[in-house]
Amino acid sequence: MPIVAQSTETTDWVSRFADEVIEESERRAPGKPVVVASGLSPSGPIHLGNLREVMTPHLVADEIRRRGHEVRHLISWDDYDRYRKVPNGVEGTDASWAEHIGKPLTSVPAPAGSAYPNWAEHFKAAMVASLAELGVEFDGISQTAQYTSGVYREQILHAMKHRADIDAILEQYRTKKAPAKKQQQKAVDAAELEAEEGSGAAEEDDGSSGSAGYFPYKPFCGACGKDLTTVTAYDDDTTELTYVCTEDGFTETVLLSEFNRGKLVWKVDWPMRWAYEGVVFEPSGVDHSSPGSSFQVGGQIVGIFGGERPIGPMYAFVGISGMAKMSSSKGGVPTPADALQIMEPQLLRWLYARRRPNQSFKIAFDQEIQRLYDEWDKLDAKVADGSALPADIAAHSRAVRTAEGELPRTPRPLPYRTLASVADITAGAEDQTLRILSELDPANPLSTLDEVRPRLDKAEAWINMHVPADQRTIVRDEPDTELLKSLDEPARQSLRLLSDGLADHWSLDGLSHLVYGVPKVQAGFSADATAKELPPEIKTAQRTFFALLYHLLVSRDTGPRLPTLLLAVGQERVRRLLGE
Repeated sequence: MPIVAQSTETTDWVSRFADEVIEESERRAPGKPVVVASGLSPSGPIHLGNLREVMTPHLVADEIRRRGHEVRHLISWDDYDRYRKVPNGVEGTDASWAEHIGKPLTSVPAPAGSAYPNWAEHFKAAMVASLAELGVEFDGISQTAQYTSGVYREQILHAMKHRADIDAILEQYRTKKAPAKKQQQKAVDAAELEAEEGSGAAEEDDGSSGSAGYFPYKPFCGACGKDLTTVTAYDDDTTELTYVCTEDGFTETVLLSEFNRGKLVWKVDWPMRWAYEGVVFEPSGVDHSSPGSSFQVGGQIVGIFGGERPIGPMYAFVGISGMAKMSSSKGGVPTPADALQIMEPQLLRWLYARRRPNQSFKIAFDQEIQRLYDEWDKLDAKVADGSALPADIAAHSRAVRTAEGELPRTPRPLPYRTLASVADITAGAEDQTLRILSELDPANPLSTLDEVRPRLDKAEAWINMHVPADQRTIVRDEPDTELLKSLDEPARQSLRLLSDGLADHWSLDGLSHLVYGVPKVQAGFSADATAKELPPEIKTAQRTFFALLYHLLVSRDTGPRLPTLLLAVGQERVRRLLGE
């Protein structure tokens, strides 16, 4: 059963948009379901920037559902778009794929080894799986199915009949033709933009302009299957259309009222769909919101189809930190599936929910992910004890549940950095992992690793996929006898104090107290002395002590947090490596 939210005072951006969308929907289509929309092009890996195109309306739609309204979140798969270029980071692609440029994405073979029937379905499948894991409910619409089944026939004929009106709108935004070199660079820039954004809304030509005039429709050639065509004649009364292919010279005359192998050009196609579906809310990226862009021009063209432009924000780009070992994207921008390998859905949802759409943010694949998890866990605790701020409570609620209920979560969410350290040290050995994690809190030990999954699996994936080999932790097999021989008496005493206290402090909290306490005791203070009670040089002594332990245990200056490392190594081995 859907959850109807209580009326609470919140200041988050999702609630504000939900208010506007409900009001606007009642004005445009009273009594009908609220319609929000996203558009995705499966032209290559659909990345985390594209996910904002989905998460923004999803969060708004979910808030509207929580309030008891019926809402449809449409995702238009722009799989009838032309194949523009061979994207980076796709297995098995080479120069031979260039022969498919100009064909619909659903007419291009899938990458080598794929289980899917075509290029579009291959890349769509990964995104569908990720959206399911994220709890995103949507109605998917294949534009290939819409166009080839004739669903848009009346809209196409209407656009052709009003081609002069469409041309007049587009003419307001056309600029003088640039020199050939500048035009070539513009084409390169546009291709790079699409590679970055992967959007179905990539800017394309305005339509088919030739001696017969302007037409907002592009047939796909009956011979080569590409859209490198120009309409050379059209009769409004009979709908007889003639086109010629500039690729192979093929020409054909068809009745557009019966012809389903072509599509409206993008700047006409998008507003046509707004009107056809009754879309009330749809965000747009910064590349589509500038003067003369498809969203702005579409706001005028949509009136030709009897509709209105949706309300919705311009959303900012999503940045990435730490891509050095991105394997699936081969140097390209990572996808939601890449992110979900190393983070739970709740964390990824939270990153999109807590920032307004016009605010940019970064998704971490490097060490920063540990800090993000710490921040998330602190928020989780504040929500639990009632000390979180209203906007933070709202963002947390949108991260952990949808209108349909709670997302699956880790039963016992131990700190991500602790799980990552243990996964690093044990190299995935489950018996060792369970032993170490059980000793973190001996009074409440784990009975099974399922209690810390899926967070454990995400942390282990992060260690294996994104931490360089030279930063991995390898515990010494034998003591460093040369280093041990070189130690002075104070250093030897510090190691004895640590060894003597291991048995009585063998837990995460206990070992934390012990390793920080040894330098205090050596300096004549209590192990419980606070920072205010200690001279500044104690911090220096602690850093020196920690560095010595790291060298003796893992032959490096730094490593995982020492309490976790000590638990992982085990008492007997620690004592042996410390020279006992």
